[in-house]
This record gives sequence, C-alpha cells and structure tokens, in this order.
Amino acid sequence: MKKKITMHKRPSWDQYFLEMAELVSKRSTCLRRNVGAVLVREKRILATGYNGAPSGLEHCFEVGCMREKLKVPSGQRHELCRALHAEQNALIQSSLHGISVKGATLYSTTQPCVICAKMLINAGIKEIVMTDGYPDKLAMEFLKAAKIKLRKL
Repeated sequence: MKKKITMHKRPSWDQYFLEMAELVSKRSTCLRRNVGAVLVREKRILATGYNGAPSGLEHCFEVGCMREKLKVPSGQRHELCRALHAEQNALIQSSLHGISVKGATLYSTTQPCVICAKMLINAGIKEIVMTDGYPDKLAMEFLKAAKIKLRKL
C-alpha cells in the first residue's frame, strides 16, 4: 500500500528571510525598538545584524536610553543613540569576515533610517524587503534615487 504524502505549506523565500530577520531582532538590546537585518545573495545568508551597543560596551537596558530620557521622537537625533542599527551591524559583520554584499538583498524588520540608507547604497545593496515602516522620508527618497528596489511585506 502506498503511503500518502501530506504537503505542508513552505514559506516563500521572502517569508523565510523575513522570519530570520525577526528571529535576529530578538537579540536586540534597544529599549525602544527591536530590529533585525539579514543580508542575502542568491538565497544564501551573508550576514545578520541587530540593533545594540558596540561590542564590549554596556547595553542600553543596563545604562538606559539617552534618547528616551530626552524624549527624542523616533527617527530623529540618531547620534544620541549608543546602539548601532541592525543594518549597520550586518554590514560591519560582512566586512569583518571579508564578505562582499554587492548585489545583495537586505531583509529587515524595519525600514532603514537615512544613515543606514546611505551605507546600504554605498555597499551596493540592490533590494530591501521590510516588514515595518519608519518615520524617515529622506531615507526613502535616497533609496529610490539610488534605484534600490523597495518592497514592504
């Protein structure tokens, strides 16, 4: 007698990598927003990153958030934040390990800010797939001007 094979629904590649970005975001040490990023090329993960303090420094949940104390709105005064953004950490990790990200796709739980957008443009990222928006219109203008494909799922 033949055994019946039951098919389960496999996630699309976009769903797969966005779920990985969500998992990566759980390592975040930010008090305001947990963000995860995954850099992918040809369906292979190149690097991941989450938002948190630089290596060896105290985390925001240990020392508090300067932007929170000063009541800085989301999307403003990034220089006051002790954390690196998830996109920055993913780019830095790829660089530390000698991995080119030119032509890669960024999967992120949040739209990049303008600082990250400029970095992603210069790193040669070709596409950004994100789940949530972010209050930074200038970032979107830069990414569109650089002809980076943007998709929000």
